[in-house]
Amino acid sequence: CRPLWPLGCTSQCPLTSLASRFSLWSRQLSEFQNRPIHTFQVCHVMEPNQNNWLRSGWIQRQAAQRVYVEMRFTLRDCNSIPWVSGTCKETFNLFYLQTNEPLPAATRFRPSDYSKVDTIAADESFTQTDLGDRVLRLNTEVREVGPVTQNGFYLAFQDVGACIALVSVKVFYKRCPSTLRNLASFPDTVPHMDSSSLVEVRGACVENAEERDTPKLYCGADGDWLVPLGHCICSIGHEEMDASRAASSCNPGFFKAIAGNTKCSKCPLHSSSHDQAGTLCHCDKGFYRALKDPTTMACTRPPSAPRNLVSLINDTALFLRWMPPSDLGGRKDITYNVLCQRCDGSDGDGMTQCEACEPDLRFIPRALGLTGTSVAILDFASHTNYTFHVEAMNGVSGLVLSARLLTNVTVNTQQAGPALVGIINKDWSTQDSIALSWSEMEQPPSEIVEYEVKYYEKLSYSSTRTKSTSVVVTGLRPSTVYVFHVRARTAAGYTAYSSNFEFETAADDPDIADQGQVLVMVTASVGGFSLLVILTLFLLITGSVLTFCLPVPFSGIKTYVDPDTYEDPTQAVEEFAKEIVPSYICIERVIGAGEFGEVCSGYLRIPGRMDISVAIKTLKGGYMDQHRRDFLREASIMGQFNNPNIIRLEGVVTNSRPVMIVVEYMENGALDSFLRTRDGQFTVLQLVGMLRGIAVGMTYLSDMGYVHRDLAARNILVDENLVCKVSDFGMSRVLEDDSEAAYTTTGGKIPIRWTAPEAIAYGKFSSASDIWSYGIVMWEVMSYGERPYWEMSNQDVILSIDEGYRLPAPMGCPVTLHQLMLHCWQKEWSQRPRFNEVLSFLDKLTINPSSLLTLVNDVQSYSHSPEELPDYPLFISIGDWLDSIKMSQYKNNFLAGGYTTLDSISTMSIEDIRRIGVCLIGHQRRIISSIQSLRLQLHHIQQSGFQV
Repeated sequence: CRPLWPLGCTSQCPLTSLASRFSLWSRQLSEFQNRPIHTFQVCHVMEPNQNNWLRSGWIQRQAAQRVYVEMRFTLRDCNSIPWVSGTCKETFNLFYLQTNEPLPAATRFRPSDYSKVDTIAADESFTQTDLGDRVLRLNTEVREVGPVTQNGFYLAFQDVGACIALVSVKVFYKRCPSTLRNLASFPDTVPHMDSSSLVEVRGACVENAEERDTPKLYCGADGDWLVPLGHCICSIGHEEMDASRAASSCNPGFFKAIAGNTKCSKCPLHSSSHDQAGTLCHCDKGFYRALKDPTTMACTRPPSAPRNLVSLINDTALFLRWMPPSDLGGRKDITYNVLCQRCDGSDGDGMTQCEACEPDLRFIPRALGLTGTSVAILDFASHTNYTFHVEAMNGVSGLVLSARLLTNVTVNTQQAGPALVGIINKDWSTQDSIALSWSEMEQPPSEIVEYEVKYYEKLSYSSTRTKSTSVVVTGLRPSTVYVFHVRARTAAGYTAYSSNFEFETAADDPDIADQGQVLVMVTASVGGFSLLVILTLFLLITGSVLTFCLPVPFSGIKTYVDPDTYEDPTQAVEEFAKEIVPSYICIERVIGAGEFGEVCSGYLRIPGRMDISVAIKTLKGGYMDQHRRDFLREASIMGQFNNPNIIRLEGVVTNSRPVMIVVEYMENGALDSFLRTRDGQFTVLQLVGMLRGIAVGMTYLSDMGYVHRDLAARNILVDENLVCKVSDFGMSRVLEDDSEAAYTTTGGKIPIRWTAPEAIAYGKFSSASDIWSYGIVMWEVMSYGERPYWEMSNQDVILSIDEGYRLPAPMGCPVTLHQLMLHCWQKEWSQRPRFNEVLSFLDKLTINPSSLLTLVNDVQSYSHSPEELPDYPLFISIGDWLDSIKMSQYKNNFLAGGYTTLDSISTMSIEDIRRIGVCLIGHQRRIISSIQSLRLQLHHIQQSGFQV
């Protein structure tokens, strides 16, 4: 508190009397705690009509808006004064007067000019006995004066007949004192006149601190700081000290690179700082920090040379392997570069002449930036000396000119030969195929085992193999120029490629196919007919019965190749996926997040072709080699499929970052969420069409010997034409040649609600387990994306299925479709239908929509006999039934509605469900689905002569 005007120390105090009957003398009354007390006192209690005044001098207001007056006084009890008259009082009055300037000395005192503040009474009064015992009963009273709006004011004290001594008067106002909070300084602040409002004060950051959030304090009416907001933070090179009151510099050997209230950090390994307020520790001699390295990272150095470089050569490839450097330089971002020189002979001085290797030498996976310690080299020349240098690099190798440490090996190739293929001829072509033939240029050194035909468009190349000197290349684009070259493989290895030849496929018109193909087809037909005539004549002549088997025509479906069977998984990616130039990909927006990174949508803009809407899966930075292999594994799987109901792979980006998988874009996203947002908007026939599309895709995969393992509506994508396509091959595995063999899991998460019992119990996955999952997908589609088994826990699902429970028919689901679901959910996997049988059944429903209610016998597993009825649990009470479907909260609703038996429940409709108070659509659907299942059981049991 800041006093404005002290009163009462000596007789010269600036307080004057304006009434003759107020004593103006001052004397020592007593000693209180060894201090003399001087007072202004009056005690004219014997005389009536007292009106004594005491006025202060002019008090300047300063910054005050509300003024407080503290009065210390003593007052005698009127009853203790003998012969006192009735005019004795035990109070006095406090007044004040505001003026902008002091009043002239000659100004007449007018009590009417003063405003009364309050009547002051004593809490304790003294008596004559107290005076004798020298006991001082001192009272302290504080009163608020104001609001004060002018430059100054006077205080006045009125006595109307009391025996009183005024010991001291202190006049002050309240303020919030200057302070430091959260590294911000706040100045002296005076509260508002309105005691209910706070004064907002913005602070200023102290030296070596900077504002993060605007620092604020609020000054309260009592002079207290309230509600601290925001704060300042220490600048770089400084740390907080003295309980948030100052920021000090970092000492030598410490640094702080970012602003904040953290402490200075000790310099990392192989670095130091020598000055105060260090923001960076400089690397010691011989050590470095890469541009992207954080300042908190230790300084590092380039690695030493790779160790134990060895070569291995076989019929077709040269392999180099080495060990990592003994000194990694303190870093983990080690990569390797393989440099090649071709040394064919020596000059006149006996020096070996070397030159850079031919540009068409192929390194698998690549020559530069290798993260592994091996590389395969293809297309090398025979009888040639190659020298390969391998260098190890890390993030700071480029900062040191003398950091290049190499290890090398010289390899002599003896197994390859010159090109044996001469001119390549185009025999005929169609929209998607070209027939080629060629001749040999010279006699090969050994028997030719096969030929490899390599062809490419603009983006990537493909290849095929043949044992003859001709081939038909299929799967091409109409009106497109392709480049072909051929090489032979002998027992000694591959020869060099022939020259390049360009051929164009036919235009996109079925009426202008090349006549050469027609000739081939006619020739094949005539030959087949001739063979049939010869066999018929033979049978007629011999007159005997001849039993023989003709070969089954090739179905055109390839066999799936598991990428895990490749020694180097990147080879599977190169074989089955096209490499896309990154500049051809235009990313528009992020649409989701996958296991390995973001999923985006955009366009594939290949020169000369229309833009294609695509989805792009990216591999997030900081991945390990295993993550990259797992990420690209799905691409090597998808690249083997070509079916309108399988998500189509457009290509991959593996030679730059980020690594990407590009697939066709499906406008409507995942099937489950698509159906949930369009509940009830499709006809049953449209839903059957979606199920048929899924069955087409799964039939294709099953015929290839492929098990999906995670078939669910969330992994089915829907395009703008409502075409459903199977996707997400992350959990898929391949079957063995044995049709009854299945892949055995070695761990990992299993989607319990979609997985067959034998796969859950024993980890045995097969096409039959995919059929089980397909039945769950049917249930999801017919229930518009509802969660299978609702809120049941996974353990409850497993136990319920084992006890024979199966999902009831969704509301509005035809009986035939639910019977097909039950057929897919047979406990014995061998009794489940195959995908081609499911597809055939759905085709019948599509061709004859009226059969959706009548085609029951097409699914043979569902019997009408009670003995073969699926073992659904029968419930004794309404409560048991509701508990089983997790709807126990509606027990009272059913009882209040008069539904007390299973028979009465089986007659309920959806309107009845709503009438008893079930308002949520999902709960309505679950209850009515269970009622349909219960109704079916009761019907069969009653037909058998039993009573429920």
